[in-house]
Amino acid sequence: MSTKDDALAEALRSLSTFLVAEASLGDSLRRVAEITVAALPGAEFAGFTMLDDKGQPTTEVFTDQESPDIDQSQYDSGRGPCLDAWRHDRVVRLDDIAAGDGGAYPEFSATCAGHGVHSTLSLPLVAAGRALGAMNLYSGRRHGFSDDDEALGVDLAVAAAAVLANAVAYWDALELGEQLTEAMASRAVIEQAKGILMAASPGRTADDAFDLLRQASQRENIKLREVAQRIVEQRSLVDSE
Repeated sequence: MSTKDDALAEALRSLSTFLVAEASLGDSLRRVAEITVAALPGAEFAGFTMLDDKGQPTTEVFTDQESPDIDQSQYDSGRGPCLDAWRHDRVVRLDDIAAGDGGAYPEFSATCAGHGVHSTLSLPLVAAGRALGAMNLYSGRRHGFSDDDEALGVDLAVAAAAVLANAVAYWDALELGEQLTEAMASRAVIEQAKGILMAASPGRTADDAFDLLRQASQRENIKLREVAQRIVEQRSLVDSE
């Protein structure tokens, strides 16, 4: 089996582990990054450009601290090979930054020079037609990445995108499940509070009881469930006396 096949097989094993064992997203992507660096002789370190919880590009998964330090120059200036790979769904390879290959990205090129980086390879992360970010590889060599390296990197980026897409789907589903559980719990305590209010005033309907809860919620500027929970707890205290 070739080095490329070995790297692909290992990346797919990492993906499989993530799906079955629910490994953390960061650990899964970091493993893919490590596999990619090991598979490409010219690559010295790697990182993933993605959006943070504020919707801003960031490098939170990396194999060396130099990656986020270099990438920050792209995020600050709004231009760089990683951002273009992400935005335009295309591979961006800079073979010799010092010779002018990074001319379109002066801030990024200057930062690379300060870190001894002479060539980079940025690969889009795309799954189901959705752009999720970019995987970025850095080399201290000029022409550190060959055409074969680029082809292998593209394949590994596909595996990385699958890991990321499945993680997003998993956490979205988990969040939805938590929201549904919360909604069901809220409904239960609200119904209980309505029953207490109706019992306290025999002529009060369910709609009347709900209106009282809603008015208290608006008046005190707290959630309806909190009003209902307070009524239920107060009733429990009375019953226990």
